[in-house]
Amino acid sequence: MGNAIAYLVLLTWPLAILVMFKRMSPERAFIWSILGGYMLLPQLTRVGLPLLPDLDKVLIPNVTAFILCLALVRERVAVVPQNPLVRVLLVLFILSPAFTVFTNTEALQFGIVTSDYTTWMGIFTPANAMIPGLRVYDSLSVVVAQIIFMLPFFLARSLLAHERALAELPRALVVAGLIYSAPILIENAIGPEMHRMVYGYIQHDYGQSIRFGGFRPYVFMPHGLWVAFFAMMCFASALLQARQASPAERTRAVMIAVWLGLMLVLCRSVGPWALTLVVAPLVLFFGPKMQLRVASMMAVTALAYPLLRGSGIVPADAMVRFVAGISEDRAESLGYRFTNEDLLLERAADKPWFGWGAWGRNLVYDPETGEAITISDGQWIITIGQAGWLGYIATFGLLCVPIFAVWWRYRQMPNADIPKVVGLLALLLGANLVDLLPNATLIPFTWLLAGALLGHAELQANRVQAARLSKLQAAPTRRTLLATAQPKRTAAQFRSEQDQMS
Repeated sequence: MGNAIAYLVLLTWPLAILVMFKRMSPERAFIWSILGGYMLLPQLTRVGLPLLPDLDKVLIPNVTAFILCLALVRERVAVVPQNPLVRVLLVLFILSPAFTVFTNTEALQFGIVTSDYTTWMGIFTPANAMIPGLRVYDSLSVVVAQIIFMLPFFLARSLLAHERALAELPRALVVAGLIYSAPILIENAIGPEMHRMVYGYIQHDYGQSIRFGGFRPYVFMPHGLWVAFFAMMCFASALLQARQASPAERTRAVMIAVWLGLMLVLCRSVGPWALTLVVAPLVLFFGPKMQLRVASMMAVTALAYPLLRGSGIVPADAMVRFVAGISEDRAESLGYRFTNEDLLLERAADKPWFGWGAWGRNLVYDPETGEAITISDGQWIITIGQAGWLGYIATFGLLCVPIFAVWWRYRQMPNADIPKVVGLLALLLGANLVDLLPNATLIPFTWLLAGALLGHAELQANRVQAARLSKLQAAPTRRTLLATAQPKRTAAQFRSEQDQMS
């Protein structure tokens, strides 16, 4: 899908990444490889490969950055995490999709079956009443795809663990927000047309861009919600830069923050606005300790929500009534979302461990027409439906554990000076986890944030351990009552002591 420019930009992006690694520091080049690809490369355009994942805007930046880090960066990229829990989650994340394939080889039939079918975004159209079973030889492809998804996690854990490297992330987000402000303004005036003008097609439903009497921008991202959450991250980063700016630079930093805040408003999305009302005051008025606590609460919310939702503890009806007092349209949308989640949870319960797999097998279909009667919006329900509860635990566990790890490490160091950037990044990752409940905004930059925080937590653990060992080695040796506890003496020391006694 797409014109010649779409394929040209997609396939030449590795050259752009090579130039970045030649001219920038490894940390900065890696960040912009992932962030730039997400901002600029076309949606849905892909080049198919036999038995391997398609070349698209996720695979190409991830793999190219990984290869160039191995080839050009002398520092070794560590793949195996130190935390045993993360190791288990990582193995489960990579291998569980293969079991999903093995348990979903049967075809699904609805109503009148025809052999003539087409797909749109991986979901079969109503013209077809049959969804074929997953092919066993595709298990290699899905495992490779899982590894590719995790490459930003591996690289960030090795390259961005230090405070100096972490500080590159908010700087990059501020610059990225300023770059994106131009297309945001353009699409507010003419609608989501940038992707069509450059790459030849609109990447999502045009009607969903109409909000609050205007257009919300899509630019080169999957949907306006993705752009809005991206704008929220840029705005929060600008607030931290303004807070840390010197008196001579504060006016400029504040003006940038105000401008990026305006871009967030122009994105016309309620969810990111609500997250901003939580994140922005924390960045401006609180320290990293409080930020880590709130980020940990966000992570707990993301982990617990599916269990609470499935058990009926979440007050869905009360929430719909509350939103109805603000906007009938939003209340109708929320009620529709809850109804979809109930249907999809029932569907997921039929294959709870490894899920139904891809190709829309996790959706609910009309038994007569074969038309899909559900839409899966939230990443949590998509993951449970496609990969089962084990896939959900692996995915969300890998995203949540870095926040818990950083919080726990600094909790063990009550007098430690927590870098402000650590609190900001934990908040951004926590906000992204909360946003994964209503939306599917799981992007390569999410894995990058998780890997960077996990690497920083491991770095702090190594520092604490090194300080303890140094303290033990510097402590004077004490004689004890037990002979076995005495330090070992050499033969020469023993003869010298005997001579002194005689």
